[in-house]
Amino acid sequence: MKLTLDLRWRQAVAARPDSPFLIFEGPDGAVSTWTYAEFDDLVSEVAGGLVEQGLRRGSSVHLALSNGPAFIACWIATARLGAWIVPADPEVTSHELRSQFARTRPAVGVCSTARRDVYLAADPEMPVLCVDDADVVLDGLRAGSPDWTLHEVPNGEDRAALMFTSGTTSAPKGVVITQANYAFAGDVMSAAASLTPDDRQFVVLPLFHANAQYYSFAAAISVGASVALMHRFSASQFLEQAARHAVTHASLFAAPMRMILARANPVPGLRLRHCWYAQNLTSAQYVDFAELVGCSPRQLYGMTETIPAVLSNRVLSPDPMALGEQTLGCVVEVQTENGTQAGPGEVGELVVGGVRGETLFAEYLDDPRTTEESFRNGWFLTGDLAARRPDGLITFVGRRGDVLKVAGENVSVVEVETVLAEHPSVLEVAVVGEADPIRDVVPVAHVVRAGDVDADELLAWCAERLAKSKRPRRIIWAESLPRTSVGKIRRFELNPPRNDN
Repeated sequence: MKLTLDLRWRQAVAARPDSPFLIFEGPDGAVSTWTYAEFDDLVSEVAGGLVEQGLRRGSSVHLALSNGPAFIACWIATARLGAWIVPADPEVTSHELRSQFARTRPAVGVCSTARRDVYLAADPEMPVLCVDDADVVLDGLRAGSPDWTLHEVPNGEDRAALMFTSGTTSAPKGVVITQANYAFAGDVMSAAASLTPDDRQFVVLPLFHANAQYYSFAAAISVGASVALMHRFSASQFLEQAARHAVTHASLFAAPMRMILARANPVPGLRLRHCWYAQNLTSAQYVDFAELVGCSPRQLYGMTETIPAVLSNRVLSPDPMALGEQTLGCVVEVQTENGTQAGPGEVGELVVGGVRGETLFAEYLDDPRTTEESFRNGWFLTGDLAARRPDGLITFVGRRGDVLKVAGENVSVVEVETVLAEHPSVLEVAVVGEADPIRDVVPVAHVVRAGDVDADELLAWCAERLAKSKRPRRIIWAESLPRTSVGKIRRFELNPPRNDN
C-alpha cells in the first residue's frame, strides 16, 4: 500500500495529539495556536462543510486564500475526502479564474470574503465559501451535521492537488500531484533537514506554491513537528517573528533574503538552526545573511514536478555557489543531449529519475503529449542546465533558454548575472538575449541599482571579468524586476527592443 498525505496526517494526530501543530500570526498580529488533535477536529468539520457544498471523492475544490488556517484545514480535509485542491494566487483575477475553472471544473470554491465578487464574476453558478483573512474560527467553512465519515480511505494514486507552475518562461502548466507525492515530499524533506518532533517550521512564503507545502508543512506532518505560519512575508519583521515564535527551521528564496538583509536589524533570541533557500546569492550576501540568522543556509534545487528538492547542499560547510548533491531518496543525473551522462565539468541538462505519481509528479493536466515530451528514457527533463564539479557538487548554469548563442559561443546568462551582482551598487540583475544582426544574439542586462553607478562603470566592471562574448551589450535600468509570487524572475517579460545603433 502506497503512503498518502491523509495517512501521514492521521499518524501525526495519533502520535502527537496534545503537541502544537499550528501557530498562526494574523494580519493584526494576533496569535492563535492549535494542537494536532484540535486542528484535526477543525479539519473534520471543514470536511463536512465541503461535502455539504458538493465535494466528493475525485472532485476538486478551488482555493484562492492567503496564508491562514483556512487554507491548511481545506487542504487536509480535501485529502481526507479523496478529493483534490487547486491552489491559486489569492489575488487572482476573474479572467484567470475563468480559465482555471474551465480546466479543473471545481465542485466548490473557497476565497477571501473581500474577493467574493471576483469569484462570482468568473462563475456565478459555482458554490463559493468565503472566509476573512484573519478568521481563525472558520464557522463559514464548517458543516451543519453531514456524515462524511463513511467516505472511502484515499489511495496513494488519488489526485491530491493540481498546481499551476510559476510561469517564469511560459504559460503555466497544470501539475498533477498525488497523495503519495505529498507523503514522499514530507518524508524526504524532513530527513534532509534533520527535522524532529520538537522542531518548528517558519512559513512566510505563500501556501499556494509548492515550497511551503512540500518543504515545510508536509515535512512537519511527516515527523509531527509544529509550524509557525505568518499571514504574509515581512522583511522588516522576519527576525522578530522568528524569535517570537521560537522557530528552528525556515525556507526562503534569494529575493526575500536580500530584502531581509536590506531592512532587518539583528534580533537576540533566535533559535534558527536550519534554513533552506533557492536561487542565487552572492558570496557576500550569503555570509551576511548567515551571520544575521545564526546558521549557514543550505541551497537546494527542486521543481513542482520533482516533488522534494532533488539536490541539496551538505549540512557541514554548505557551498553557496553550488546547488548541492543528490538528496537522499532522490535520483539525479546531468545528461548530454543524446541522453548519456555528462562528464565532470561538462554542461548538460539536469534530469530526475523516479516513479510518476509516487516520487515524481503524475502528469500535466489533460496534456499527455507535453507529459510524454517531458521524459526521455524514463528521466524527467527539467530544462535546467548544470555541471558536476570534481568534488561531486552540481552547479547551476541556467535554463535551456538562458544559454545564449553569441556568434557561435555559448554564454550563460547566470554567469553574467553573477558577475554584475558582485558589484556593490547592484541590488538585482536579470540578463536576457537581444537580437543582433552581426552576432545573432547579445546579452542585455536589466539592473536594479543599490547605489550610485552608471552604465559605463558596470560595462567596465564586466570587461575586467568576462570574455568579450559574455559582456552585456547594454544596461537597462529598472525600478524592479518582474517576479512570480515567490520571487522568481519572469524573464520572458524582459524583451528589450532591437537596438542596431
